[in-house]
Amino acid sequence: MIDKYKKIMRIEIDPNSGFCFGVVYAVKKADEYLQENDSLYCLGDIVHNDEEVKRLEEKGLKIIDFDTFGKLKNSTVLLRAHGEPPETYEIARKNNIKLIDASCPIVLRLQMQIYNYYNKLKDKNGQIVIFGKPNHAEVIALNGHAENKAIIISSIDEIDKIDFDRPVALFSQTTKNSLQYREIIKEIEKRMKNDFFFYQESVCKQVANRHQYLYDFCKDKDLVIFISGKKSSNGQMLYQVCKNANKNCKFVSELDEIDPEWLKNAEYIGISGATSTPSWLIDQAKNMIENIAKEKYDKKIS
Repeated sequence: MIDKYKKIMRIEIDPNSGFCFGVVYAVKKADEYLQENDSLYCLGDIVHNDEEVKRLEEKGLKIIDFDTFGKLKNSTVLLRAHGEPPETYEIARKNNIKLIDASCPIVLRLQMQIYNYYNKLKDKNGQIVIFGKPNHAEVIALNGHAENKAIIISSIDEIDKIDFDRPVALFSQTTKNSLQYREIIKEIEKRMKNDFFFYQESVCKQVANRHQYLYDFCKDKDLVIFISGKKSSNGQMLYQVCKNANKNCKFVSELDEIDPEWLKNAEYIGISGATSTPSWLIDQAKNMIENIAKEKYDKKIS
């Protein structure tokens, strides 16, 4: 029987929220290794979500930076879904580091495409252009496959960095906004003076296909709680989709940030998250809101 208090508050979880398959694979590899071993190094945050990182750290995961990685010898290191530049693999070979490579296959394919076009255009004075967030782990890795000579643009306002008299091969970070990427493509096409302009539809379909559904999911809710790590590029982008659909959308990275006052007049609540947000955290948010609803109902009938 449905509890009576649930009649005054309907809570719906976005079924497309939660880890993308690349993050699922990386977390699974870490969990499997830590079931048999006391600790495991991971080069950079395994996922841009502090709560999930804390869970894995309690099991023995040790997050290290690139400088620490360069000093390790005879160790085992997990590579996260974002991918790594060639330099990382060379250091591992020299220092006898065993790699558990959990790089997303979509990212690996993109790295190879960038490598191939970089070498193809090298003798033609061409340019590799990457639409992405500067200093993002994935973008650093992608740029590494172009000998760190790619032009990085984060918005259409930065395309003046490109020399339109020279050949251009354009790629996108897999978690960027696909609509913004298409706008950049169109603008470059207008300005190109050289005959060679190649672009790759490299935004992850799991990310790109969420936009319209997420917009539709959010628009009829009284309140939307969007859960994401603050460092998640994907989370910031998807939150903007939520915000465009529903002005009463709240961004939280930890459950204690949920303010009961937000729920005061909300009868239909949606909960969503980034591709770096664990499903267990979304479930906990739902349970927390249900408890607040129960308390609200108990006060109403007392």
